[in-house]
Amino acid sequence: MAERSRYEELARQISAMGAVKRSLARVLPVECPSGSAAVLSLVGRYGEMRMSRLAELLAVDMSVTSRHVAHVVERGWLERSPDPDDRRSRILRLTPAGADLLVDLGRRTTDMFAHYLKDWSDDDVGQLNAMLARLRDSVGDCRAHAPRTPAQMT
Repeated sequence: MAERSRYEELARQISAMGAVKRSLARVLPVECPSGSAAVLSLVGRYGEMRMSRLAELLAVDMSVTSRHVAHVVERGWLERSPDPDDRRSRILRLTPAGADLLVDLGRRTTDMFAHYLKDWSDDDVGQLNAMLARLRDSVGDCRAHAPRTPAQMT
């Protein structure tokens, strides 16, 4: 297990990632804020799904998910249709316009990272990707257990 000071530094670095997220938000089209982009990205990656699954993937409350979905539906990027297995539920799927926008969003974010990391080697970027995926998986594993406060973790 790493020294406590390493975890403290990790906490500072993760907090500072807000600057990266703000840079990402600045490259998005003004009509597509980051929450909308996240919805499109997840539906694009995982395919059609129920709103409950999307909320789970976003790791946010259903009301927040509902607002994001309403925004993208209003713009014609996503459609809601009745779930054939449960008529009370809706299935979300990308529209052709949403798929086109998703391609544009991918290009914008890729270009941004290529610009800011132009002096990084392929190996450096690969290591960052691997470590971030590992961190996400570890934190995701923790979410599967009962929520605990920081005081309970010591």
